Amino acid sequence: MRTVSLRDETQRAFGPVRVAETAWERTRGLLGREMLQPGEGLLILRCGSVHTFGMRYRIDVVFLDAQGVVRRVAKSLAPARMAWCRSGRHVLELAGGQAEALGLTPGMRLAGWQVNEWRN
Repeated sequence: MRTVSLRDETQRAFGPVRVAETAWERTRGLLGREMLQPGEGLLILRCGSVHTFGMRYRIDVVFLDAQGVVRRVAKSLAPARMAWCRSGRHVLELAGGQAEALGLTPGMRLAGWQVNEWRN
């Protein structure tokens, strides 16, 4: 699984962010993993919904469109819950409270990788 650093529109970087690209990596997600540290995340490609069944901690779920624009932020999603976004193409999972701490809001664009690497 490759790791990237993401940037917001002000060029402020955060990470490391692991990128789940294969079917197995996307299916596994954060299941069985330790709680994410501040700024750390998991970017799940080709994903418009997530669940937290089997997880032991809350996460923030940031839904991105194909160009990396934030479409929805599901804050502090508790274990055994689901979240989705119709216009979401990819999902960034962060530790609970990190979306707000990083200032991630709908309409902002995240960068740090080439769009064509997303394999639209």
